[in-house]
Order: sequence, then C-alpha cells, then structure tokens
Amino acid sequence: MGSNGEERPVRIGDITGSAFSIGGSNNTNTVHHGGTGTDAPGAPELLEAVLDLRAALVRLPRGTDRAALDGVLDEAAGDLEGAQAIRPGLVGRLREALQRWAPLVESVSAAAALAGLLSTLGG
Repeated sequence: MGSNGEERPVRIGDITGSAFSIGGSNNTNTVHHGGTGTDAPGAPELLEAVLDLRAALVRLPRGTDRAALDGVLDEAAGDLEGAQAIRPGLVGRLREALQRWAPLVESVSAAAALAGLLSTLGG
C-alpha cells in the first residue's frame, strides 16, 4: 500500500536465472526462475556445478562409494575443462552417477544443484 492507503500494483520485469523472495505479513514466497530463453547451460556452467559437488564431497567420510563418485566427477571435470560444448553422453553419465550414489549425496545441496542443471540439459 502507498503512504495514502491506496494499493499499488507490484510489477516485476523479466527475471532470468535468479531466485528471489517476496514477503510481507509474515508470508514469504521464494520463486526460482530458470528462464525460458533459448540459452541452455553450457560446458562452463556444468563444470562449475561438477566442481561444486566435488568440493562438497570433501566434507563426507572417505569410502569406496565416495572414491568412485570422485572418479566420475574428476573425469567429467577433465572433459569439461576448456570445452566449448558438452560431449555427447556426459550428461547421462553424470545423471547415472547421481542416481547410483544418491544415498551418499542426498543431503548435499551441490548434488541437487547439479541434478537441476542436468535436467535442463536433457540427455
């Protein structure tokens, strides 16, 4: 409401690749907007997500499963480093790795971020 008590409409322009919260009267609504443009995430964005998950795994106990997932992520990072495009099959391999080791990474937010990125890439 404005200072004179009249309601003012809220106008939000184009928001791409962002998250924002709107709150008032003890209500908060968070909206995640990934955009609907034609620009799909590329190799640099996928590399960043892979490296974020790799860094987050360091805080987990070392074991056979973690070592295997580390290997998959290291290989993916090698494929993506300096790449202009994502190699065919890489998205599927990463998705399979997240599914295979889901119990290991289910509480790691970087895994959820990578999974979300993979879903936008298809494959």
